[in-house]
Amino acid sequence: MAFIEVEGYFFAYPPAEGRPSRSRAGADEPAWVVRDVDFQVEEGDFCVVVGSTGCGKTTLLRSLKPELSPVGTRAGSVRVADRSLVEDGEVVRGFTPLESASSIGYVMQDPGAQIVCDTVWHELAFGLENLGIPQDEMRRRVAEVAHFFGIEPWVRSDVESLSGGQQQLVNLAAVLALRPQLLLLDEPTAQLDPNALKRFLFMLARVNRELGITVVMATHAPEDVSAYATRVIELQPLGAAASREEAEAKVAPRRRARREESASAGAAIEVRDAFVRYDRQAPWVLRGMDLRVRRGSVHALVGGNGCGKSTLLKLMAGILRPQRGSVKNALAGSQALMPQDPKALFVCDSVAEELHEWSARCGYGEDDEAEALRRFGLAKHAAQHPYDLSGGQQQKLAFAKLLLTGARLLFLDEPTKGLDPASCADASRIVRALADEGRTVVIVTHDLDFALVTADDVSMLFDGEMACTEDAEEFFANNLVYRPNAQAHLFGEV
Repeated sequence: MAFIEVEGYFFAYPPAEGRPSRSRAGADEPAWVVRDVDFQVEEGDFCVVVGSTGCGKTTLLRSLKPELSPVGTRAGSVRVADRSLVEDGEVVRGFTPLESASSIGYVMQDPGAQIVCDTVWHELAFGLENLGIPQDEMRRRVAEVAHFFGIEPWVRSDVESLSGGQQQLVNLAAVLALRPQLLLLDEPTAQLDPNALKRFLFMLARVNRELGITVVMATHAPEDVSAYATRVIELQPLGAAASREEAEAKVAPRRRARREESASAGAAIEVRDAFVRYDRQAPWVLRGMDLRVRRGSVHALVGGNGCGKSTLLKLMAGILRPQRGSVKNALAGSQALMPQDPKALFVCDSVAEELHEWSARCGYGEDDEAEALRRFGLAKHAAQHPYDLSGGQQQKLAFAKLLLTGARLLFLDEPTKGLDPASCADASRIVRALADEGRTVVIVTHDLDFALVTADDVSMLFDGEMACTEDAEEFFANNLVYRPNAQAHLFGEV
């Protein structure tokens, strides 16, 4: 018998209150998020789950972890380690909470969402304390995982001082201290810079190979993990692929024309010799920062986790003020910001209500809301609660809500996080169209393929300072490290 067996599995979330619970397929047919899924995973496999945004990857992974299993309607069966979790559509308690905590580990997409303690040491010990592990044994396990992942130098550090890649390693180490048989990971590299991504995947492969732990990982970038995967499960076809060269060739002429048009348009934003820190006694997050963003351009900010990209975005948006230096924003009266966590924009009980929320203030109507639902593929999810959407769908909803404002300046922090390649290509088209209309877009991103075919200019930050600002083509042609993945493809028409 396989280590994981999923047979004929269906899942549908409960409807929002007062709204229909059935799909268009028929009066008695639930609105299935996961539909008729069958697969097996052998013990010791490194299994990669791929599929389009909203196809049910996160729901499927959560269905393999009893405490995280979503509430809704089910059909079919799910078994893990010879124990039933779902049988004939009914939830079965195959694991006690104690057994599940120690047998099945889970690492989320957002590193910060999983951390609950102030220091790395306490985070590594937190799960062990909750399991009642004796103190001597707990100390030994913490020492083992800290050594395995090479995090001894910062084991006493505050978790807030760590980069996103370091935080994700802490999450992985904390889960492995519980010594699980199965490790589930939901887009764990979505917020990591290219180098942190490679380090994380290398350590994950060691966990699988050297410790014999079965790994099931959902991802939109299977090319990143292809060297380690032993099994691939595709929930939905990802569509036709366009090579990076084809994508770049399509966008290059319009990008050159846009650069010529914006050359005489002046600056939308000018940052001069700016210094920023979050506390008077804390080190500078930005030091001597200089940046000029042209009107009508798409400007991408790249760099390692913790280098100051999001801080610079907030500085330009006026959320932060520099302790030294100056920021001039010519479009401050018509701007909007999409934060790294899209849920920060959600306050309503349904997708449709979210898109309607700002209508009176921003002057758009029901037709605009309907078009946004259609444009972002959210029409069939209009009645769903935003928190029941997948991570990629939440990202789309936040983007759609922002675009309805009609702002002339958009700040987008990791806009392609959680999106499949087709949706990334769609986001690229939308952003480029905004620039063609004369709007200005500033993007923080780790998605180098997206930056290559979307941005006019790219600025690289390092250690709180500006390392360089160049045309996108020049930047990626000359950069030693920040290069798009040679195996990656952009899907759909870019």
